[in-house]
Amino acid sequence: MPDTTSDIGLIGLAVMGQNLVLNMADHGYTVSVYNRTTSTMEEFIARCQKEEPSAERVIGHAELKDFVASIKRPRKIVLLVQSKAVLPSDRDAVDKVVDGLLPLLDEGDLVIDGGNSNWNATIRREKEYGEKGIRFFGSGVSGGELGARFGPSLMPGGDPKAWKELEPIWKAIAAKVDPKTGKPIERNDPNNPVTLKEGEPCTTYIGADGAGHYVKMVHNGIEYIDMQLICEAYFLMKTLLGMDAGEMSKVFGKWNEGDLDSFLIEITTDILQQKDPADKKKKRWFVDVVLDTAGQKGTGKWTSTNALDLGIPANAMAEAVFARCLSALKEERVAASKKLKGPKDPKAVKGKKALIEAIRDALYCSKIVSYAQGFQLMAEAQKEYDWKLDFGEIAKIWRGGCIIRARFLQKITDAYGKNPDLQNLLLDPYFKKAVHAGQDNWRKVVALAVQQGVPVPAFSSALAYYDGYRTATLPANLLQAQRDYFGAHTYERTDKPRGEKFHVDWPEADRPQLKM
Repeated sequence: MPDTTSDIGLIGLAVMGQNLVLNMADHGYTVSVYNRTTSTMEEFIARCQKEEPSAERVIGHAELKDFVASIKRPRKIVLLVQSKAVLPSDRDAVDKVVDGLLPLLDEGDLVIDGGNSNWNATIRREKEYGEKGIRFFGSGVSGGELGARFGPSLMPGGDPKAWKELEPIWKAIAAKVDPKTGKPIERNDPNNPVTLKEGEPCTTYIGADGAGHYVKMVHNGIEYIDMQLICEAYFLMKTLLGMDAGEMSKVFGKWNEGDLDSFLIEITTDILQQKDPADKKKKRWFVDVVLDTAGQKGTGKWTSTNALDLGIPANAMAEAVFARCLSALKEERVAASKKLKGPKDPKAVKGKKALIEAIRDALYCSKIVSYAQGFQLMAEAQKEYDWKLDFGEIAKIWRGGCIIRARFLQKITDAYGKNPDLQNLLLDPYFKKAVHAGQDNWRKVVALAVQQGVPVPAFSSALAYYDGYRTATLPANLLQAQRDYFGAHTYERTDKPRGEKFHVDWPEADRPQLKM
């Protein structure tokens, strides 16, 4: 039997798993690894020994029993396994792995699910495996392959005592940000006076049972809308201003120096200056040969579905999901483009500089609304699932490591720091001022896009939310009267206290009002 020497174990050696292992090893932790396909593990170990300075701290095991036996007790085992469970009753690969571990584990051992699992499944697993003496813990991991390797944003949720055991490792491997500026600290950056040791780790305890995976889901929902907004800005410059990818790269690069500074704007700048690798003459832009059909893995849909379940108007997030669905109808769209007419083909409009500035404002205002919807959804979720979420801390750990990391998140951290009970980000003085300053351009861009027949579902949906949220009286009064007419659903009156219900007996000629 192997020596019990490893600090932690990890199962699932796809790229994310491999990089997280190397991250832990870099920070001095000895990691046992196991993969269902043994050859994957063996190839990883061979590469480590050839390329990685910390290879001696990565120990591969072909047998699950040897893997488990090699880890110090109480054992900590991270799973990076693809999950497909949505309903609490759904069982998938995560359950299969844990069920296989159960006979080999001791009471009090800790299993950490670092995959994109649905929070409902995490709630069920914590209870189910807890009854069998095993602590199950869910942690969102964001940052992609590079984040896993050099510092992700980690969103742990579960038993707070279990978090205390995991905390030193998670804080060590998480991305770090400058505590004064909120900017991510890059490794080996000679121009940054703040060292990684001085930085704030991008992880914090989120809450009980499925809270970590829920917050990771909302992160991904925001990621969907963030990406769609950037794509709409790109498409407007392309169609209305006739700009090529190289020109647009310079615009995004400039935007990345200001309020829009973010990982997604940064990679957009890089993507747009890339030439097609298949073009030997290097004349074609790479983005122009990428087929316009977007994929998705489901977390954006989960966010939108949950918003509907909780009655939260996250319409901009939902539009981002629908935009991907529409993009997938490529053949239908091509056929429809030959039959369905809109305005005349968009032509380059005058005032290029002013329009670029207007698009920037529309992007920033829409971004504010998108995050407002995400935090509004989390605020409702904590009531529904009996969690206590710290929104300032959530924004703080998203400042580095994760896909939506941005300068903007420091403003959200500040907003909740000043007012932990803030109802909506739009009501914070900074964001209110920013939207007031940019909304004229936001409206011009949406109006111009509609006139020219350029689809901007995320820009326009975010604007509709803003206008709806700031409107004291909406036309839902007529809607509720309609519901009372055909279904006797009752209504409330403007001249009576909230909660009193009334119904009009519509078939009657004199239509008496009944208090219900």
